[in-house]
Amino acid sequence: MLEWLKEFAPIGILLVVVALVIARLPRVEGVSHSDAFRRRRVMNWLPLGLTYAFLYMGRYNLNVSKFAFEEMQDPSGGAMMGNDDFGIIFLVGTWVYGISFVLNGPLTDRFGGKAAILVGAGGAALVNLLMGLATWTLLGGGAGADFVARNFLPLFSVLYGANMYFQSFGAVAIVKVNAPWFHVRERGVFGAIFGILISLGIYFAYDWGDLILNHLGVFWVFMIPAILLGVFWVLDAFLVQDSPAQAGLADFDTADASSGDDGARLPVLEVFKRMLSNPVIVTISLVEFCSGFLRQAIMQWYRTFAKQTDGALHLKGDFVYDNWGMLLCVAGITGGMVAGIISDHLFKSRRGPVAALLYGVMLVGALLLTGIYDAGPLFQVGGFVFYPQAWLVVILSMAVIGVHGMLSGTASMDFGGRKNVGVAVGIIDGFVYLGTGAMSLTYSLVLPKEQFDDAGKLTGPVLDPANWLGWPLAMVPLALVGLLLATRVWNATPKGKSAAH
Repeated sequence: MLEWLKEFAPIGILLVVVALVIARLPRVEGVSHSDAFRRRRVMNWLPLGLTYAFLYMGRYNLNVSKFAFEEMQDPSGGAMMGNDDFGIIFLVGTWVYGISFVLNGPLTDRFGGKAAILVGAGGAALVNLLMGLATWTLLGGGAGADFVARNFLPLFSVLYGANMYFQSFGAVAIVKVNAPWFHVRERGVFGAIFGILISLGIYFAYDWGDLILNHLGVFWVFMIPAILLGVFWVLDAFLVQDSPAQAGLADFDTADASSGDDGARLPVLEVFKRMLSNPVIVTISLVEFCSGFLRQAIMQWYRTFAKQTDGALHLKGDFVYDNWGMLLCVAGITGGMVAGIISDHLFKSRRGPVAALLYGVMLVGALLLTGIYDAGPLFQVGGFVFYPQAWLVVILSMAVIGVHGMLSGTASMDFGGRKNVGVAVGIIDGFVYLGTGAMSLTYSLVLPKEQFDDAGKLTGPVLDPANWLGWPLAMVPLALVGLLLATRVWNATPKGKSAAH
């Protein structure tokens, strides 16, 4: 417990500072809410947001489990979950996630965000329980363990695909619920909150996951997220409401793309047609395809690269490696806050300029990383060794999480409108995970494969940093394309029916 408190302290302090900054921000012109409304809004988004964070924990626990599974040999003599196996499992999951928006976006618009988060959290909890039971069987020995070992790749591909289907309700639900609660002029700050929740989920997954793996074992890496999701399912059922009116407050005009649209809900196919013919939605979706590739290229592969090339570069055990989840969380909170505040208070709630600026950071960073990914330490002060590539990936994470919160969490509400935001965020977030799937496929093909010597130790090309050049190099064209696309929505703002008359 003391170890956990020590690791969480920097994030706790940062969250307090962020809360104070948000509280001290000047009120947005033309938007006024009572103190009672603001308190009830916090009661609404906080349990919902923490549920979303724990969904992340139950999603990226696959990455943490890889550190245990890659050290187990399968019946053919390879790693139980090697780089190629992980790439395939993650590819299946991300493409299931990306395609699920066709069904889950309209379902969320029809039945509401509260129903969506309950289905998503409940389903993800159940599938994490099943992955935990499969792991327990594998570790237990006997005929059951042999069956799981021989069918590990298809079994975990199916389970992870099912997990990601339910996970896909998360982003749609949180944006759908919050659309009626936030005016378009204050959604930049909500985008910052969205980025904070993503960042907390990453921290829970990596750092809590590492603690769980090291102290309790890989079985609990799946079981604890399942338990936490079950607890927050109950909280959401009692606290979350889809609109201010359902919470006993007055609804208000949010000034988004649904403003002035009080007519009947359009058929689902018509909504999809309108969204996919909207050049802003399409452009944002393509930007987020690039974000999906870049975000996961960093998050999924940096520590694997560091661990497998440790004999040459000595990155394993570095401050960044040991505090990966915490640093990603701090980077995400910082990126989300900067993006949200400058969007609402500098660019008058336009999202394109923020995305373009952060993509510029990613392009420069990806080029630098390609040149220094295999560099040695730059300097050492006492016991602290500074590896430039390690801190560069943290900066890249800050930029890409800021973009993701701004576009998937905020622009989807603006340009989808509260009536059709489920379809809009489904399309945009679907492209994020199609990009992630492209990343998984790319790296399963270009990264070196694990080999084992007679003693069961890793050997071969995977240990040589020169064979990992494809990892940073593949990021460069995606960063360039994302930057060019982001400049095309520099001046885009939502226009509702009321604005058209």
